[in-house]
Amino acid sequence: MTTSRPTLPDSARAEPFPAACPRPGAGAPSSVLHALNEHAKRLEMLLRGLRTASDAGQTGMALARDLAATVERAPDIALAAILLNQIAGLYVVRHCVETAIVVALVWPAPAAAPASLHSVVAAALTMNAGMLDQRGSYQGDTLSGAERDALRRHSLESADLLRAAGVADPAWLACVLMHHENDDGSGYPAGAARAAVPREARLIALADRYCAYVSARNYRRSLLAHEALRKLREDHPGAGDAALVALFEARLGATPPGTLVRLDGGALAVVARRADAA
Repeated sequence: MTTSRPTLPDSARAEPFPAACPRPGAGAPSSVLHALNEHAKRLEMLLRGLRTASDAGQTGMALARDLAATVERAPDIALAAILLNQIAGLYVVRHCVETAIVVALVWPAPAAAPASLHSVVAAALTMNAGMLDQRGSYQGDTLSGAERDALRRHSLESADLLRAAGVADPAWLACVLMHHENDDGSGYPAGAARAAVPREARLIALADRYCAYVSARNYRRSLLAHEALRKLREDHPGAGDAALVALFEARLGATPPGTLVRLDGGALAVVARRADAA
């Protein structure tokens, strides 16, 4: 099925991405893309070493702080890196980095939220810790019974693995454990209802789905950003949290940086910044 790309008037002139970050050099910070790729490498090392680690709480929190700072430095470039597939590494690692970027962009949560941004970003980075060894298992539209069981256990196994590796932050662990629970109790691993699921875990769940929608896999095409937002509104099981979906729409936009658009005159352009960025 062919889906038309958003069309913008020629007056919305295409222009290069803003030079928000100097090129690496003496005393200059690395580019945001380079930093994101380095974060992905650090995350893979962290996840591969979890079974023998005892300081994953400190290591993971340091990575979360660094990633949040990178996103804050140039949020439009970080968002474009997701849509243009510029973050390197294994899909299971890259997807967690992308989810963490979206979490950082959509934050802040309500002032009453007990968890800090860094705890929630750390949870997004490690939400699939138990799946690293299964990265090649899920290749088709239909899962076997064993694959389905493993998938439904992965959030529990990830939380247990992190706890054993030295993570003691309760918000971090709760978000990892509950990021696949649904408002109507149809999720996993516990089938918890909305009242028991932290809002931060629901934020990660939406970011997880958004990033999966906009990423192509070998068995399906990616969705355009506005289609992904529509699916968040329509398809999230038991989604009663319209306010969170509204945050995604307001902070990411229907045509976020990295989106390909066709101008009225026929030229193909790349959106460079969010029109109504906060």
